Amino acid sequence: MSYAIVLLYFDLQLMETSRVEIERRALLTLGVAGALSGCESLGIGNPFQPQSAPVVPALDEVRLHTDFGYLQYYRAANAALRAQPQGARRVVFFGDSITQNWTEFDPAFFTGTGYVGRGISGQTTPQMLVRFRDDVLSLSPLAVHILAGTNDIAENTGPYFPEDVQNNLTSMAELARLQGVKVILATITPAADYYWRPGLMPVPKIAALNAWIRTFAAEQKIVLADYAAVLDDGKGGMKPGLSSDGVHPSKTGYALMEEVARAAIEGALA
Repeated sequence: MSYAIVLLYFDLQLMETSRVEIERRALLTLGVAGALSGCESLGIGNPFQPQSAPVVPALDEVRLHTDFGYLQYYRAANAALRAQPQGARRVVFFGDSITQNWTEFDPAFFTGTGYVGRGISGQTTPQMLVRFRDDVLSLSPLAVHILAGTNDIAENTGPYFPEDVQNNLTSMAELARLQGVKVILATITPAADYYWRPGLMPVPKIAALNAWIRTFAAEQKIVLADYAAVLDDGKGGMKPGLSSDGVHPSKTGYALMEEVARAAIEGALA
């Protein structure tokens, strides 16, 4: 066998070996990929990579499990207010971000009037019911103004069930009356959609809950603050210029609401 033939023989052997090795490695790669896919489907993750540190839940998510009603939010302010005469806390405005923003957009409405803002952004009626005693009844006001329910429809703390919201609002009204506190129940402000949870189609849900609020207030002889009547554009959304995001009133929107609120308070305290 010549030298050239020997070299050709070894070249062919090397090529065959490489082909087999490539096929073996390909099969091994496919096997590993399948195993990883199986691990992921079982929720195990990639066993060949170091696992990252667990994700720390957002502060609001932690609070839902440690202080569901957010009782800490106004605790110090409540203690200070209880030391003042009742005239400084004669009406508590109780609610969510729409109430909380109200105190920031027009603080003059609350200053020197005895109106106290106790709104917490994002809250639903079950959360508000938890803090009702601390943030309303403990202040011994003459009246409470309750504006709540839109975040329930937005499903901030779970699926929306109208009867649950109705029960929560009923419980707040009953608790207030048992303590001799006059009740002002407000209709939910309009919202064509929720920018943080789009697609929930809130218009018919808000309309139905507001219809219940009006009926309940009439049956129970509770004073009604009908904000929907002055803010609604006729299609379930906010009138132009009354909101910057379609959900929360602007300063102009609050100005309209204040006319309704003052009349309701006068009626409740007459």
